[in-house]
Amino acid sequence: MRWNRRNFLTTTAAATGLALVGNLRNFVRADEPTFQTKLLRSWMGGVDEKQYAEVAEAGFDGIETTTWDISPAEAEKTRKMADKLGLRIHSVLRGWTNFNTDSFDADVKSVERSLEAAAGFGADAVLLVPCRTGVAGPAPGDFDIECDARGNAIRVVRGDNAPFADYIKAQNEANEATRRAMELLIPVAERTGVIIALENVWNNLWCKPNIAAKFIRSIDNPWVKSYFDIGNHVKYAKPELWIEELGDLIVKVHIKDFKLDATEHNGEFVHPRDGSVDWPVVRTALDKIGYNGWLTIEDGGLPLVEFRERLDLIVAGK
Repeated sequence: MRWNRRNFLTTTAAATGLALVGNLRNFVRADEPTFQTKLLRSWMGGVDEKQYAEVAEAGFDGIETTTWDISPAEAEKTRKMADKLGLRIHSVLRGWTNFNTDSFDADVKSVERSLEAAAGFGADAVLLVPCRTGVAGPAPGDFDIECDARGNAIRVVRGDNAPFADYIKAQNEANEATRRAMELLIPVAERTGVIIALENVWNNLWCKPNIAAKFIRSIDNPWVKSYFDIGNHVKYAKPELWIEELGDLIVKVHIKDFKLDATEHNGEFVHPRDGSVDWPVVRTALDKIGYNGWLTIEDGGLPLVEFRERLDLIVAGK
C-alpha cells in the first residue's frame, strides 16, 4: 500500500476511534466487578413440593435439604420432583453430632445414612458439625491459637494458658474423636460419591481459621472438606480471612450476616447485608480462591424474593 497524507489521516482517525471505543468500554465496566467464578443461589428446606415450587418461582437455583433420615429411594423421588421444577438438591444438612461422647457409634451410623440419602437426592455434600466441646474458651478477642500438624491446640491465648487447660483438652479430644469418625466414614463417602463437609457452629471448636484449616488438611482426604458459614464466625475473624485460610477446602457456603457490637467481639445475627460482613470483599475472596459453587441462605423472616435479590447483589459483588 502506498502511503499518502489522506491514507495516513484516515488510518490514524480509525485507530483513534477504536482506541476511544475500547477506553469507553473499559470506563463503562469500571463500576462493575468482574469475576472468574460462578456462584449459584440456594435455599434451605425439607422435603416439600409446595415449598420447592415457591423457591423455584422466587428464582433460586437449588435446595439444601434438612431431611437426612430418609431412604435413598425416597430421596430419589424428591430429586425427580426437584428436577421437574428446575431445582438441584445440592447438599444435605446432617448438622450436629457428638463424636466425643458415648453416642459415637450411633452418630457415625446416622452420618452413613445421611450420605446414602444424599446420593439419592443427587447431592454432592453432607454438612456435618462433628462435636461440641462443652467447655468455655477464651473471649473472642483473646484467642490466639497455635496448633500442631494435626490441628490440635498447643495454646489458645498468648501468655498463661493454665486457665484454659480444660478447654484445650476438650478441643483436642473433639479433634481426635472427629478423626476416628472420619476414618470410618470416608469409605462410605467414597462409595456414595458424597463429600463430608465439616462446619463449626458456635460450638467452641476451631474458633480461628488456622486451627480449622490445619485440622481438616491433616485428614488429607478428598472426601473430607469444609462447609463455611459466612456469618457464623465474624466475632472471631473477618470472613475473608477464613476464606483465605480455608481456601480450596471450601466446598459449600452458607449465607447469613452478623452485626458486631461496639466491642467488635460480640453482637447478633441479622439478615444478609444488614450486618458487619463486607460482602464485596467476601465475593472477591471467594473468587480469589477459585470457589465455583453454591451459596445457601440460612435465614428466615423475609419474603423469598427479597432473599434472592439480596443474594443476587452478593453474587454480583455489590
